[in-house]
Amino acid sequence: MKRVALAVRELHQAENELAGELLAVADRHKDDHDIFHVARDLAGWSRRHMHRLAELGRERDIALDGRPRDPEPPDRWPGDETLGASVRRKGAELLGRGEDPRLLLLRDLRGLHRMAAGVSLDWEILAQTAQALKDRELLDLAKRCHPGTLRQLRWANATLKENAPQIMTE
Repeated sequence: MKRVALAVRELHQAENELAGELLAVADRHKDDHDIFHVARDLAGWSRRHMHRLAELGRERDIALDGRPRDPEPPDRWPGDETLGASVRRKGAELLGRGEDPRLLLLRDLRGLHRMAAGVSLDWEILAQTAQALKDRELLDLAKRCHPGTLRQLRWANATLKENAPQIMTE
């Protein structure tokens, strides 16, 4: 059962990170109202998944934190992990060579797609484990939450398909 607890903790953390990244993407692209509002709504889905996982954790003595992480500050872009990268980016902005916001949108959507795909795989692992253990409660949780993650994944994919041709060919 330690492995099941580990899977629940990992999934909770993955949902937490997905919610945080959806909020960060919404903040970075607040001028695009569709991205802003949909990403915020989708972050709420991950928060609800986290809450349900936390409830399960309490019932099974699995310690989980039910709060989503704070998104990255809006002045920090994904991939900027070092002070040097931050200085280079700021320098480029000051010289008028900042990154194209449309390319940043594609990068953000690709990252969200990857994260949502990972979360989906984690839900699948949990569901398969629940079936093997004949754990009805765990299986019901996966059946309730996994479809939301699949919708998050489909949104990221559809938004990429919608935006990529125009962005890449201009």
